[in-house]
Amino acid sequence: MTLTDGVHGVWMHPRRIRVLAAYAAQMIPKDAHVLDVGTGDGQVAAELLEQRPDLRLTALDVLVRDNAAIAVKPFDGRVIPMASGSVDVVMLFDVLHHADDPMGLLREAARVARSCIVLKDHVCDSAFARAILGFMDAVGNARHGVALPHNYWSSWQWSAAIEQLRLDRAVWRVGGLGIYPPPASLVFGGRLHVLARLDTPAVSLVEEPRFA
Repeated sequence: MTLTDGVHGVWMHPRRIRVLAAYAAQMIPKDAHVLDVGTGDGQVAAELLEQRPDLRLTALDVLVRDNAAIAVKPFDGRVIPMASGSVDVVMLFDVLHHADDPMGLLREAARVARSCIVLKDHVCDSAFARAILGFMDAVGNARHGVALPHNYWSSWQWSAAIEQLRLDRAVWRVGGLGIYPPPASLVFGGRLHVLARLDTPAVSLVEEPRFA
């Protein structure tokens, strides 16, 4: 393990887990069945269940880790092995940019979710942003054997995908997520990150998410 890997694991990763789980807890409807696609080490999902014991959660990943914090089922990264409308919420946290076909995987998430898709990913509108995101991906994922195709979407690509799938931006928050502490946030934060709840066409949720 390099010094950079150590700093990420001790200083940044635990904060990321807490922050993302807290956001998910605010956006997911009560008593939902959540499908966490690309759960990784499962720590965000485990923390979410601590905060929201009313939830039921199933986890999938292409690469099932021996030390995952929750039970994880394997899948091929393209087709979600579940029936249409079989879960309330699909969670995609830093997953789409690892997919060979991000649009195909987002379409699968929209097919399976009755209610909404809750996601965190990246927005890449410049060559500089792509370089920073590529470095972040390498530090956070390369040692785990995670695929790094760097399929980061621009603002335009996000808009086109959401429109094509007829999803509604109930939450669309770019930047200001507080995932990284200062001074790292000056380089790795900013408008590189997007947090979203995309409601499926048929959904009409009574409770809107509120952020502190």
